[in-house]
Amino acid sequence: MIVYQADKKEFLVDYNDRDIEDVIYEKYRAATDRKVAQAEIRSWRESLGYVARVLSDPEIADDVGVAVEFILPQSAKRIDVILAGHADDGSRRLIVVELKQWSSVNATDRDAIVLLRHGGRADQMRVHPSYQAWSYTAFLEGFNEAVYDGGLQVRPCAYLHNYAADGIIDAAHYQPYIERAPLFLKGDDDRRRLREFIKQHLRHGRGRQVLFDLDQGRLRPSKALADVVGKLLKGNEEFALIDDQKEIFEAAKAACRQANASNQPRVVIIEGGPGTGKSVVAVNLLAALRDGLTVKYISKNAAPRAVYSEKLIQTRENVHLVNLFGGSGSFTETSRDAFDVLVVDEAHRLTEKSGFYGNLGTHQVKELINSAKCSIFFIDEDQRVTLKDVGTKAAIRAFAAARGAVVEEYALTSQFRCAGSDGYLAWVDDVLQIKATANGSLEDIPFDFQVFDDPEEMHAAIEAKNGANRARVVAGYCWPWNSKKDSKQIDVVIGDYQRQWNLDQDGSLWITAPHSVQQVGCIHTCQGLEVDYIGVIIGPDLVMDGEQLATRPRARDRHDKTMKGFVKMSKEQPAEAARQADMIIKNTYRTLMTRGMKGCYVYATDAKLAAYLRSRSKQTQSA
Repeated sequence: MIVYQADKKEFLVDYNDRDIEDVIYEKYRAATDRKVAQAEIRSWRESLGYVARVLSDPEIADDVGVAVEFILPQSAKRIDVILAGHADDGSRRLIVVELKQWSSVNATDRDAIVLLRHGGRADQMRVHPSYQAWSYTAFLEGFNEAVYDGGLQVRPCAYLHNYAADGIIDAAHYQPYIERAPLFLKGDDDRRRLREFIKQHLRHGRGRQVLFDLDQGRLRPSKALADVVGKLLKGNEEFALIDDQKEIFEAAKAACRQANASNQPRVVIIEGGPGTGKSVVAVNLLAALRDGLTVKYISKNAAPRAVYSEKLIQTRENVHLVNLFGGSGSFTETSRDAFDVLVVDEAHRLTEKSGFYGNLGTHQVKELINSAKCSIFFIDEDQRVTLKDVGTKAAIRAFAAARGAVVEEYALTSQFRCAGSDGYLAWVDDVLQIKATANGSLEDIPFDFQVFDDPEEMHAAIEAKNGANRARVVAGYCWPWNSKKDSKQIDVVIGDYQRQWNLDQDGSLWITAPHSVQQVGCIHTCQGLEVDYIGVIIGPDLVMDGEQLATRPRARDRHDKTMKGFVKMSKEQPAEAARQADMIIKNTYRTLMTRGMKGCYVYATDAKLAAYLRSRSKQTQSA
């Protein structure tokens, strides 16, 4: 979405004759219903002044398009300026301009990372502006079909108008990214170079239509991580890490180097909600660290490991990479520092005991920290979905302290699922009464959320979205798994709606099995993975009681292992049992409802709950 767009002539009028920062602020408020800090408003005035000076060249066509604050599709990130027009050969071109008011940085030994000086405040690690511009371009090429399939060619660059060349920001260490996205600094010479760069790619205007095509370009989801994990582990750049992803990726790599160069272990905690790229960063770390270090990717949930492994074994040269993936319960007898690095994904799912009968080991967090010189935990405590899940930041900190490890903590905030809508995630938290947010409805949130009155209609709608095998139906575990013992039996029965649970022969690969859209999956076969469209059946374990949501743990099937121990706990600690059961059930549906990158369709067995969800989404009628 473009906040402000004009042609060059109109942009210069807005800058010279109006307060352009106020113009952009009003358009931003209208487009997003959000405020911005005064510092950012001031930066618009200053930085756009330098852009105006660059564009004040009669050889740059008056009808070159100018866009300010382009919100990246399926993300909360914003591109500062995009220029649009046509090249001499008639091709449609875009120039992505990353603007910075920086005047001084220190170099680091981390790839594409600089240390930004803040005077009296602490210096901060930041992505190099050329890398940032290039990564935004790569992101557009992966998400916007007007770019990917529509012939829009994108050229990135970075303009640091207050920064005098010092051999640091433009050091050889950063040249690979400067070559991809040219760096322009303070002074007349670089201003002339930037003008020539613009004229080279935008010799002709007619830019407003190009910007319109970009803005209206149909969104498509990012490449599914499982589809490219084999290439990624062979060193190909399948995903361009964006902003905080890249910063945290480099920080984690540095922690691994420090731990292996010293006698002091390190523990890295990386927190992030659904779709913030935890698994993308985790697998990128696995790919980057396996050369020269003993490293392994660990997850409690078998589904991600099975899906990634299945992709790897499809080609003979990748088969050996399967050994890089393992479960969290295999470290009960591992010697101290047996691994250089353990990358622990979905750490919130870790349990205390291991083994089939839950009688082995002491505590999985402790065992993982003791088994590696550096352990990296990716965590979202709001995705704890069983009573046995004990993976918390507090537990990680405690066991790290007991080992004498240095602890580093980071947070991923960029949203790359649910159409990039932080608003949808906040709405889910609010509507499920997990935490109060300001997102009372889904109005103006670009995410396909629908409530259905009939489960068969909902399932049919999901099947219609399954053209690329990227749509599935899931449910809370409120029905017995009869078909596990007898493949002819039906499991999920709601009136005339009759479906089986995920087939036993598919196991953890259910989400990628070609015909599994016909079945209903559960939390264990989809957590940590993603599809384009998710259909969610909310069972009788979640209902409306007046104005409040109420959880009914006894409505879960009696064989549901996520609630194992609830009956005993409810006798000994009834209040605590009720609290934990409420958390588990709500977290389960939160997790299920955030597996889709494009849409979520819901059927609730409780009619009052369906009406509540519809009213909260501002949906006027049943789909």
